[in-house]
Amino acid sequence: MFENLTNKFEEIFSSLKKSPSLDEKQVDEGLRNIRQALLEADVSLTVAKEFIANVKPKALGKEIVRSTSPGQMVVKIVYDELVKLLGENNSEININAVPPVAMMLVGLQGSGKTTTTAKLAKFLEINKKKENNDGQP
Repeated sequence: MFENLTNKFEEIFSSLKKSPSLDEKQVDEGLRNIRQALLEADVSLTVAKEFIANVKPKALGKEIVRSTSPGQMVVKIVYDELVKLLGENNSEININAVPPVAMMLVGLQGSGKTTTTAKLAKFLEINKKKENNDGQP
């Protein structure tokens, strides 16, 4: 799922980076392709529309830094908006409860839930051991 989305984003960005300057038509076409890629990745329509609505004015009105191309600026704007959308800060997993602690992972078939669960279990196991050893001599 993420690999497919990444590949589509790379295609879109590579076409934008080739142009020495971007006009509104090129930006609209790139954003349309980004919206389509997000929708194909099962991102909610309202989230995709809001994301594009946040990116478009920044992409059209952005002052281009001398060392970058307009396409590179669009990539940075999209990256910044994705970070803002997904969350800028990390938060700790709170497992301070009576064991067993229930967690729910949700995703489409084949999106990596089982692998993520195993990795998360290993991560929590290692960190729990470190916490227990930090308080002992």
